Amino acid sequence: MTDNKNHKVAVLGGGSFGTAIANMIASNDYPVTLWLRSETRAQTIRETHENPDYLPGYALHSSLKVSTDLELALAGAQTVFFAVPSSSFRQLAKQASAFLNRDCIVVSTAKGIETNSFMLPSEILEEEIPQCSVGVISGPNLAKEIAQFEITATVIASEDNGLCERIQALLGSKYFRVYANYDRYGVELAGALKNIYAIVSGIAEAMDAGQNTKAVVLTRSLAEMSRFAVKLGANPLTFLGLSGVGDLYVTCTSPLSRNFRVGLALGQGKTLEQAIADVGQVAEGVNTTKLVKEKADVLGIYMPLASALYATLFEQRPIMESLQSMMLAEQNTDVEFMVKAND
Repeated sequence: MTDNKNHKVAVLGGGSFGTAIANMIASNDYPVTLWLRSETRAQTIRETHENPDYLPGYALHSSLKVSTDLELALAGAQTVFFAVPSSSFRQLAKQASAFLNRDCIVVSTAKGIETNSFMLPSEILEEEIPQCSVGVISGPNLAKEIAQFEITATVIASEDNGLCERIQALLGSKYFRVYANYDRYGVELAGALKNIYAIVSGIAEAMDAGQNTKAVVLTRSLAEMSRFAVKLGANPLTFLGLSGVGDLYVTCTSPLSRNFRVGLALGQGKTLEQAIADVGQVAEGVNTTKLVKEKADVLGIYMPLASALYATLFEQRPIMESLQSMMLAEQNTDVEFMVKAND
């Protein structure tokens, strides 16, 4: 068991999810520091016990500490959560590495892919902080619902069983359940890929698509995600769990999803720039669409939904034209990964 009072935790990133995670840990009576870059925002959180920029109206635990000093936030930390966008992930990992001990656990909550390397956040942690054990948190985890203490479940993915048990102890509660998974790559890739299809689903919602259409989008999205992931070495069964179909469902149906809202704005006729500005926060799915489409082309992976979205986002192709080209593409099989019965 992890000793609450002596187990120091740091959460790096003062956005909605980082704030929600830090608040959960504080509510479980662990000493935790939330690190963020803005001193103005940090002071507001200290004074009001609220993060008005990302979680307005949600009270934060009184014991939650807030700092803009990275070295101070990491001093003595035994578990560190990295809750920043993929675009700034490596830079922060480099900065943090000098302040982390060898027995520290580092966990990524990011759901994106690095632009130049196609590396996932946990792979960046392994490269930049080789002295620490690495894990990934992913699942159907809308920050506002976590802050409201809605019943929620997530996945901690790592090859290290001890790491999984520590995260389960830190985060587990009567409203938040943590399941372990040892396919770290698959769990993390699922978290990045589903953002593509949340944009597609938002477009479908804006176009007043019927339930048949929405069902097609959701199930074929799962097929594309699995097809892509298996080609890169992930376990297709991972995509049937919380980090796969669970995260896909909530991201593709909830107006709280940033990527869904980007798609909704696009379907209403706004430009990509206008859609991103309306959301006001990082929507990883836009960049992920570009990276995954390019990788799929290189590897010869059939991904009609992702390709149609890419054409709309980056080639200014009308949405209906992209959808029609997908519907008229070569017919394919429904379920590609079957468990065969013994002869």
